[in-house]
Amino acid sequence: MTNPTLDLALQLMRIPSVTPQDGGCQALIAQRLAPLGFVAQELVFGEVRNLWLRRGSQAPLVVFAGHTDVVPPGPEAGWDSPPFQPEIRGGWLYGRGAADMKTSLAAFVTAIEGFLRERPDAGGSIALLLTSDEEGPAVDGTARVVEWLRQHDQVLDYCIVGEPTSVHRLGDTVKNGRRGSLSGRLTVRGIQGHVAYPHLARNPIHQAVPALAELAATAWDEANDDFPATTFQISNLQSGTGAGNVIPGELTAWFNFRFSTASTEASLRQRTEAVLAHHGLDFDIQWDLGARPFLTPRGTLVNAVSDAVRSVTGLMPEVSTTGGTSDGRFITTLCPQVVELGPCNATIHQRNECIAVGDVAPLSAIYQNILQRLLPAEPRP
Repeated sequence: MTNPTLDLALQLMRIPSVTPQDGGCQALIAQRLAPLGFVAQELVFGEVRNLWLRRGSQAPLVVFAGHTDVVPPGPEAGWDSPPFQPEIRGGWLYGRGAADMKTSLAAFVTAIEGFLRERPDAGGSIALLLTSDEEGPAVDGTARVVEWLRQHDQVLDYCIVGEPTSVHRLGDTVKNGRRGSLSGRLTVRGIQGHVAYPHLARNPIHQAVPALAELAATAWDEANDDFPATTFQISNLQSGTGAGNVIPGELTAWFNFRFSTASTEASLRQRTEAVLAHHGLDFDIQWDLGARPFLTPRGTLVNAVSDAVRSVTGLMPEVSTTGGTSDGRFITTLCPQVVELGPCNATIHQRNECIAVGDVAPLSAIYQNILQRLLPAEPRP
């Protein structure tokens, strides 16, 4: 039997679309869906190519969202087969983008094709939102497309993001939200001097360590039914001149919060700065809000996705908000219900990225089942 989803995934994976390059992936998808009545709107911002494909004008509008860019493969010698020459070995599909997320893109397309074959007169509308800037800075990608959609009065009802959310088996985990990400670059100023004359200097390391230890031990909030507790992690520390007899004049620390809806950017900033001030530090912080937390409550979309997974795989998925950020953080500002569902994520961003070939067709079937649950069988009068 042929597997149209696998065939399309292989076509997409052969395109070396290293972020922010699209390499023709979006054009391939647009060409594939054009006979079904999808109208393409190419949206280029800076060097980033984005695509909005829509069929229909009625509500509800169901959107599939994803990215055509992939992370760099690194030295090809580290791969068992060339990263952009996908290969099937032992029941596994190997190649960059297998899991993140060209198989999801292919499954979007074949799910839509299958749905419209069965229900050519279905009501509602279907759209795809594609970007080539998810793995990069994420400045000129989905965020800009969402602003364009808002300016053009596009109303999104449901969105399924094809991120690889599954852990052990296809469909075992779906994401109905994500934590926020708040980073800080802390600079603590001291007075440089000779280690033999500490009374003539002020060591920023000695001053900062107790404050950093207090921040690391702080309980910022508590876990709830939807989110784990907010976490604080120090990722880098820099200080010193490289000489063993010099007290440094400055310390720099990079840190990050992954925070739930129980905290806010403002509260985390205020509490952090209060701790540093309490320890008498001469400091400043450069803050960077990477993402705000979002949550789609259990309801129409979460239920439809969960029921579709169970219908196809027999599994009842865990509904989770763990993991890193995704483009869902931008889409949720325009769409009230956003859920992420995709293949297993064990090898994403790794050498020899792969997914089970046996998961490819079921992923398309899940997406098709979601459409069947969300869109009316006939156009509304």
